[in-house]
Amino acid sequence: MCGIVGYIGHQNAYPIILNGLRRLEYRGYDSAGIALYDGENIQMCKTKGKVDDLSAKVNAEMATAGNLGIGHTRWATHGVPNDVNSHPHVSNSGDLVIIHNGIIENYTTLKKELVKRGYTFHSDTDTEVLVNLIEEIKKQENVKLGKAVQIALNQVVGAYAIALFDRNKPDEIVVAKLGSPLAIGIGEGEFFVASDATPFIEFTNNAIYLEDGEMAIIRLGREIAVRRIANDERVDPSIHELQLNLEQIEKGGYDHFMLKEIYEQPSVIKDTYRGRLLPNEGIVRLGGLEDHLEKFANANRIIIIACGTSWHAGLVSEYIFEEWARVPVEVEYASEFRYRNPIITEKDVVIAISQSGETADTLEAVKLAKRKGAFVYGVCNVVGSSISRETHSGTYTHAGPEIGVASTKAFTTQITVLTLMALRIAKVKGTMSHSDYMMHLRELELIPTKVAQALKTNDHIKAVAREFKDVSNFLYLGRGYNFPVALEGALKLKEISYIHAEGYPAAEMKHGPIALIDENMPVVVIAVNSNHYEKVVSNIQEIKSRNGRIIAVVTEGDTTVTEIADYVMEVPKTPEALTPLVTTIPLQLLSYHIAVMLNRNVDQPRNLAKSVTVE
Repeated sequence: MCGIVGYIGHQNAYPIILNGLRRLEYRGYDSAGIALYDGENIQMCKTKGKVDDLSAKVNAEMATAGNLGIGHTRWATHGVPNDVNSHPHVSNSGDLVIIHNGIIENYTTLKKELVKRGYTFHSDTDTEVLVNLIEEIKKQENVKLGKAVQIALNQVVGAYAIALFDRNKPDEIVVAKLGSPLAIGIGEGEFFVASDATPFIEFTNNAIYLEDGEMAIIRLGREIAVRRIANDERVDPSIHELQLNLEQIEKGGYDHFMLKEIYEQPSVIKDTYRGRLLPNEGIVRLGGLEDHLEKFANANRIIIIACGTSWHAGLVSEYIFEEWARVPVEVEYASEFRYRNPIITEKDVVIAISQSGETADTLEAVKLAKRKGAFVYGVCNVVGSSISRETHSGTYTHAGPEIGVASTKAFTTQITVLTLMALRIAKVKGTMSHSDYMMHLRELELIPTKVAQALKTNDHIKAVAREFKDVSNFLYLGRGYNFPVALEGALKLKEISYIHAEGYPAAEMKHGPIALIDENMPVVVIAVNSNHYEKVVSNIQEIKSRNGRIIAVVTEGDTTVTEIADYVMEVPKTPEALTPLVTTIPLQLLSYHIAVMLNRNVDQPRNLAKSVTVE
């Protein structure tokens, strides 16, 4: 969950590294550091805090020091955030300098052995252990850096993406990956290293994505040498052409990335179904699905594995798949699924959902499902990500980079893809009437317009947020398709405002949570037109009779709930199965405005990171 950046070439490394760290700060932002090398002297600066704090600490001399450098922005795992625990870390001799994303699980055992051999440690990190292990092997085995890295990594247990250099080899960086992402950008006489491609998109559109268990030796004037860590086998890497552009990772005039990404949803939903949804022809076509329709049509059940917001998208799709495709669906937290001994057969289909495609628990759950014989399908946003490569097939959401730590457009584009899948499978199985099928195709095409319409209520939602910014707790209620939206709305508020919030099925209020209701408890109720509308109205009456304050998400023109609720937020009329795509919009905006009014760091909430690549 940390961000790593490296550069070797003909340019001044410092501005490239620093700008790259700023772009990767969504991956971790409790401390940052940089090391630069000019062939004679290593200059290093590390600090607790954000990349801007690092920039303020770097002196003018260091800012021009060398054409080789590595940098790191941290999400702490081992050792509290402070200057000493910040990366990079240096070996005892001062020759080796390393940055690391991941966890070395057996670092305590390794550290004890190194202490016996005379090594001293200044930080509490597992990373300092790793760099000294590499140094010890290099010395004892009398091998070059690349070979020492390979031997060391065969001794460690855990996950890592690393980049390191040796002061005795000023033209070389060694990198390796297991469980954490790593990209190598290939320029003209220069190379870039990063956790994803965003730090180097203005310099090159060619990149190599290392596979798990691979390492690479990057030398100026030579081809990149990629080898398997386990057996030293040479690998012929694939060079990918990047689809990113600089505009996608800038704020574009918005105050925060999160707000920009909320407002991008009409366009990215359209991008998600572009070329896949042809309502006039009655066609849904998903490239990754077409060759595997029989697997889905004959599946005994579908198991969806995901974490966080992606898990909520999976819950929405459970309702859709079961209603339309008439197949049993189970939605599992990947973090729990992987540590059970789940019953999976070859007749099961597993769908793995992850925005980044690097979520550690989801990736391991994918591998478990494959070992047990299931067909595994991925729904990811990031092209070339680990999950997209590990699954048998899959579909990209095409949401573009999501920089804000709290997912917004990832949620709606994931639901869009899963809805397209359910429609296609229902068509093949004949479990949905033709008229219903065609109606939902047409209505799905209209969703971007309806989301844009919902966004026009932003000023009203901002006024509602002002009324509730100082409360300590929220409840979110929904039924049917909108129960997962209630969970997602509560998660958004927790993530970025630090206000405690819980989501519940509306009917479950009377089974305990109603004891919490009083005049100080705001309750957000999703009460759009649906088969459950009258039941939801009754739930609202139960809350009102106990002096609860109601914020209701209603269908435009609603009168019944509007008369009862204290505040309403309207969304366009939408078929029930598609309502999550519009009802989530006011909840995203409500959370955003409350967080801004509380002066929270909306894009980088405390203790969180965007891509959870460690357990």
